[in-house]
Amino acid sequence: MSDATTTISLSKKNVEPISLTDAAIAKVAELIASEGTDEVLALRVAVKPGGCSGFNYDMYFDSEFADDDVVSEFSGVKVAIDAASADLLVGSTLDFADGLQGAGFHITNPNATRTCGCGNSFS
Repeated sequence: MSDATTTISLSKKNVEPISLTDAAIAKVAELIASEGTDEVLALRVAVKPGGCSGFNYDMYFDSEFADDDVVSEFSGVKVAIDAASADLLVGSTLDFADGLQGAGFHITNPNATRTCGCGNSFS
């Protein structure tokens, strides 16, 4: 496990694979605080094969980081992304909305050429 923040070269440029809105940062910080653990937790964002369009987003808290993970920090909130997922997420934004039709996180990914009706799957 490494506590160092690492940036790898994505598409031959040093770019963050994902950015977080202020609402997403606040919600992730709240959720991490509610975990009540002494471990340093990061929000892990991953892209996994599956879903009706080819790929699904996966998000969970993680305290272990691989050497090739991209670990970024947004106002004290760490986000970890594995190298393979990072390339699929370049330019993406994670937002959190709390509205009349429910609350949840949403990823806007400019690399997605097609999404399914549920919004959880893309290709």
